[in-house]
Amino acid sequence: MITREFTDRFAQEWIDAWNSHNLERVLSHYADDFEMSSPYIAQIAGEPSGILKGKPAVVAYWTQALERMSTLHFKLHSTLLGADSLVIYYRGARGMAAEVFFFGPNGLVVKASAHYA
Repeated sequence: MITREFTDRFAQEWIDAWNSHNLERVLSHYADDFEMSSPYIAQIAGEPSGILKGKPAVVAYWTQALERMSTLHFKLHSTLLGADSLVIYYRGARGMAAEVFFFGPNGLVVKASAHYA
């Protein structure tokens, strides 16, 4: 079960990692074989399903995304707590966004899904 303390700490670390534009720092939150879904995956990575699996595939996608948005900056709005998941609601480069994170037993993200306004 995820705690409020874990949720708040993870959210702030995740936001700070993205704002640093350091992909290694961002990736430290994820399992090697995690699955990522986003409507931008089809557009940027060319994957029609909008789903990527594994760090190498996601790194290629996130690298391209950061190159396109060099001034990327996230601002945390709120977090929502689940039993084995959490939601980070934040202001991103294009407005409000929410990401859902599911965690494995080691506390790393095994599945994430991005949603945009």
